[in-house]
Amino acid sequence: MEKMIKASEKGYADELYSFYKGKKVLVTGHTGFKGSWLIKVLHDAGAEVMGYSLEPPTKPSLFEIIGGDKLCKSVIGDIRDLAHLKACFDEFQPEIVLHLAAQPIVRDSYKDPVYTYETNVMGTVNIMECVRLSPCVKSMLNVTTDKVYQNNEWEWGYREDEKLDGFDPYSNSKSCSELVTHSYKNSFFAERDIAVSTARAGNVIGGGDFANDRIVPDCVRAAEKGEVIIVRNPHSTRPYEHVLEPVFAYLMIAKEQYEQASVQGYYNVGPDEIDCVTTKDIVTLFCDNWQEGLTWENRYMGGPHEANFLKLDCSKIKRVFGWKPTWNIGTAVAKTVEWTKCYLAKGDIAECMTKQIEEFKNRKG
Repeated sequence: MEKMIKASEKGYADELYSFYKGKKVLVTGHTGFKGSWLIKVLHDAGAEVMGYSLEPPTKPSLFEIIGGDKLCKSVIGDIRDLAHLKACFDEFQPEIVLHLAAQPIVRDSYKDPVYTYETNVMGTVNIMECVRLSPCVKSMLNVTTDKVYQNNEWEWGYREDEKLDGFDPYSNSKSCSELVTHSYKNSFFAERDIAVSTARAGNVIGGGDFANDRIVPDCVRAAEKGEVIIVRNPHSTRPYEHVLEPVFAYLMIAKEQYEQASVQGYYNVGPDEIDCVTTKDIVTLFCDNWQEGLTWENRYMGGPHEANFLKLDCSKIKRVFGWKPTWNIGTAVAKTVEWTKCYLAKGDIAECMTKQIEEFKNRKG
């Protein structure tokens, strides 16, 4: 008899930590923003973690700020290098694989589409090939994006069975990454004791994101300099969520399919519809939380095509796992500002992150 999963209940996070204690988890893309939060949570849970990634993509970087190389066995490598990646699998013998490594910026994908496809498509092929050749792996999760869907600019959320056909090179390459995962799953894993899923997350925000061409980091840079925030498309709608939402959802999916393979599949991970807001809304929330006279202005500066309206329907992950978002958009922005002000004041970032993780685990804040 399959067990009932109630991931939204208080105390589930403790069950999650108990599961990961001592587990061998390989994380690709661990030096990035989301990856750094993920290895911090896994380290706190007592997991044995190997990270495989390029050098941190920004300076400063969250990975370096938190001493990420002390939280895991950090391997600097290119996901396109199959031989090196396979050697790491052979050495570490992971039970769980969380694949986050990617070229993640839409505008950068227009500047260098070949690198974007090589990383996001062939990188996924290489990961899946290593999983295929490694009997130690019992659970694998490929992290993609909300942008994998063919965007029809409609007002309702995309469901997991909608057509995959991202427009720009980044979004399209992640659609291809999904298809690669589906093919390997059907071709090689149907008769094996391994569960494989993909997770399509919304736009993440939170402390420590220093990337270019993202609205909240742009807000942080403007606030730090005492400048007006420039917004190029205030009316675009996105499923914004705090980074801890997908991090804990990824860990949940990987855990539950490890224990109960029937739940493997393809899952959207995003906020409730009420928290799918416009860029104008999120920038206004940021200014309200920051105060100090911070303001923004609309100044379209041109650029390549980007989706204007995008929402996710997350009813599947709620139905299968009893999951629901922990923090609304107001809390997500407030926690981002809290982290940033601690960082700018040269405060204790590790303590700040631990506090926020504990608040999230206990459904507070």
